[in-house]
Amino acid sequence: MTTCTATTAIPDVQNSEDSRQIAINKVGIKSIRHPVKVQDKQEGVQHTIALFNMYVGLPHNFKGTHMSRFVEILNSHNREISVESFEPMLREMVRKLEAETGHIEMTFPYFINKTAPVSGVQSLLDYEVTFIGTISAGGKYEFTMKVVVPVTSLCPCSKKISDYGAHNQRSHVTVTTVTNSHLWIEELVQMVEQQASCELYGLLKRPDEKYVTERAYDNPKFVEDMVRDVAGVMNREPRVDAYVVESENFESIHNHSAYALIEHDKRAH
Repeated sequence: MTTCTATTAIPDVQNSEDSRQIAINKVGIKSIRHPVKVQDKQEGVQHTIALFNMYVGLPHNFKGTHMSRFVEILNSHNREISVESFEPMLREMVRKLEAETGHIEMTFPYFINKTAPVSGVQSLLDYEVTFIGTISAGGKYEFTMKVVVPVTSLCPCSKKISDYGAHNQRSHVTVTTVTNSHLWIEELVQMVEQQASCELYGLLKRPDEKYVTERAYDNPKFVEDMVRDVAGVMNREPRVDAYVVESENFESIHNHSAYALIEHDKRAH
């Protein structure tokens, strides 16, 4: 007895035509976690977990994109995703999705080993880092690095008008840079921390606490001072082509934050 199995082709609905004549700027997957390795200036490599957003532009004549291919591309790199593999992965995504434009965001916690200023004790401090890769129409690739740096800021006005003491707050300085050559995460963090009233540490002994308290008091900064001083450093850094500097100061005497932003593209001049 012979058994015949009929093979029926599964329709590819996403690849069918769409008649609405409206292109989609970004379509893809968002908030998928995947292990990655990132270059560490001191230790060589750091293993961490990243949150990925992956998008392509969809031409007006296609009904949909193939969502599974994004996950396939991510998994094909087998944890070897790094700055060096970022552009090849993005170009692979654009090619496999038959798109002209593509965009990948990779956000992850990055740890820096810090040494307390007096006691010398060491501890890890975490920073939120985002790598952003974009391929625009015509195939041009652009890499952007974004780092959120927590620091201390002390209010100059409070110091000026008070007989003793001054209110301070923890601040988040966010720097988004378009770079033309390699810039270490540690370098960008240090550029920001040097402009704050004082930097943060994961572990402090009493002599260290005295030092950072007095350091902040001797170096007061408004939120406006913070973004201007960091912007000045970015202006002088030849590896940075464009930047956005933001500072949010979580006020200790108000139930709101103080905020400032500076944006500049050096290539426009």
